[in-house]
Amino acid sequence: MSDSGNDNKNDPYNFFKFSPEPGSSGPKNGPKMPKIPVWAILLAVFAVLLIVNYLMLSRSDSLVPFSEFKRRISSGEIVRVELGTNYFVGYTSATSLGNSTGQTSAINLFQNSQSSGKAYRTVGLLTEDFVKLLDSAQVTYSVNPEQKNFILDFILQWILPFAIFFLMWRFVMKRMGGGGMGGLGGSIFSAGQARSAAVEEGKVTARFSDVAGVDEAKEELVEVVDFLKFPKKYTDIGGKIPRGVLLVGPPGTGKTLLARAVAGEAGVPFFRISGSDFVEMFVGVGASRVRDLFKQAREKAPCIIFIDELDAIGKSRLNSMNSNDEREQTLNQLLVEMDGFDGSSGLILLAATNRPDVLDPALLRPGRFDRQVVVDRPDVKGREQILKIHSKNVKLSREVDLAVIARSTSGSSGADLANIINEAALLAVRAGRKEVYMVDLNEAVEKAIAGLQKKSRVIKEDERKIVAYHETGHALTAAFTEGADKVHKVSIIPRGIAALGYTMQIPEEDRYLKTEKELMGEIDGLLGGRAAEEVAFGIVSTGASNDLSRATDIVRSMITDYGMSERFRNVALSQHGAGYGGAGDPKLVRDYSETTQQYIDEEIARVINERYEAVKSRIGEKRGLLDYIANRLLEKEIIEGKEFAEIVSAEASLAPS
Repeated sequence: MSDSGNDNKNDPYNFFKFSPEPGSSGPKNGPKMPKIPVWAILLAVFAVLLIVNYLMLSRSDSLVPFSEFKRRISSGEIVRVELGTNYFVGYTSATSLGNSTGQTSAINLFQNSQSSGKAYRTVGLLTEDFVKLLDSAQVTYSVNPEQKNFILDFILQWILPFAIFFLMWRFVMKRMGGGGMGGLGGSIFSAGQARSAAVEEGKVTARFSDVAGVDEAKEELVEVVDFLKFPKKYTDIGGKIPRGVLLVGPPGTGKTLLARAVAGEAGVPFFRISGSDFVEMFVGVGASRVRDLFKQAREKAPCIIFIDELDAIGKSRLNSMNSNDEREQTLNQLLVEMDGFDGSSGLILLAATNRPDVLDPALLRPGRFDRQVVVDRPDVKGREQILKIHSKNVKLSREVDLAVIARSTSGSSGADLANIINEAALLAVRAGRKEVYMVDLNEAVEKAIAGLQKKSRVIKEDERKIVAYHETGHALTAAFTEGADKVHKVSIIPRGIAALGYTMQIPEEDRYLKTEKELMGEIDGLLGGRAAEEVAFGIVSTGASNDLSRATDIVRSMITDYGMSERFRNVALSQHGAGYGGAGDPKLVRDYSETTQQYIDEEIARVINERYEAVKSRIGEKRGLLDYIANRLLEKEIIEGKEFAEIVSAEASLAPS
């Protein structure tokens, strides 16, 4: 599939390449012959034919005015005239070689002018007066029938239109991604062929050792590898391996890497295709590609088919208003093919999605995707393992402690961690270091969380003061709120698009549940910034917009999803997607009345206001500490977590007497 032989076979320009002699090492050691595209050759041939035709029709003599032509007839100089469709040609000698076809070509005219006197050519009008002039001068004249240039007409009427159509078709198909399929360069005959990226047996380099942080998912897939290696062990006892395995998890958690590792461990061919590759503008193409993909896979069995982003073709048909669209035909064909292949043939279908909730129930029933494997974000131990894998080829200083980085990246996926290691390496190179230090990794983590540092952004002094008190309010509220995450860093250096400062809090450990008290503490931490502004300046700014939005979302979820309101205790007030507005309608349908919605709005406002007053009162009690930390922040711009903890612990000595 991906070897050099097939690459040449699929090349639409392959017949213009020079093949190496048998036994030679190929084009590696010698100069490579340039590839000449088809359109360039057609254009060159067309240009040559036009030049030849122009030379054949060109004249060595010049045209004379029609009046001059008639004067020479009257004077008797011209004794013979050939009347053509475009030109009149007059000869000074009655004898002429002529042209048996009646066509005056450039060659015949040149011969006539050499052997039978001089010739004159003009563009004139064949009128009755001109014919009388010829008769009165006793000039011999003849009419040449119109002769078309066969070569030129053939080029203009047949070759040129088809060549233009061919080039336009090639361009359109390449823009649609159809180039290189079946050696036809995206022709209509290859539109229904599967566009899978196939890797031959033994060429998949990924192994389970390259995957970390998802040990449970790896254990689930060990059976698949064992079946592909030793199928007889399962068939002898009458067992059947799952026909389909669905990998479910957030983006960047390693679903595609797991699928490649399964193929690499089993040593079987690996077909990879995206769900969007099945759907095209032509009706029926998606279903045809599904058939072609499974046909190729059966020929290569045992093998693995991996469909990435399955939700692109596997969305539920329950809310669809159109029951005969292209996407549904593709899904129907996939369901048929999954029912059609035998589980003992060694054909395993892996698929990945981060939206299992939108998949059609027919896909998830036993007999199709029998097993769902959750590939979740890694815990702290898994993050450390992932960091070790990605830093394997990176020169790290001895002071680097990946366990600390793992603890500070809670909620990050494998792709996020890989990006952090790469960013740290780039930062080290930018600073002129030969190794990656801890400062590079910490900066990379902050860059991934808060965005790029904007040291060049100029902020007015009064705005810097507001930002300093705002961030100090967040940090102080977190420090004196039970269960809040530990403050890691407070900064007033702008980052990202709109962040003028940030307070970084790192959880001590991974948390999967939160109590009502902890949610209230999180709301308090978000409101601490605006409360500090009001305590210090008596006014509030727009800097708390994101904090207010997040706090409001938490309160709304407590009321509608978690059943933590006073009136609707232990009741979920959920919403779901509308099925009446058609597929993909973003509108939501409430499962409760307008009165309940009014209660939700009022309860959100009540809780936010209640927590805000409590936070403002708490910060007012710590006014001296607030001023001290804010002024220190204005001076240093950054306060590390260790220094902040020391300041808070020494509150009594810092407070004004």
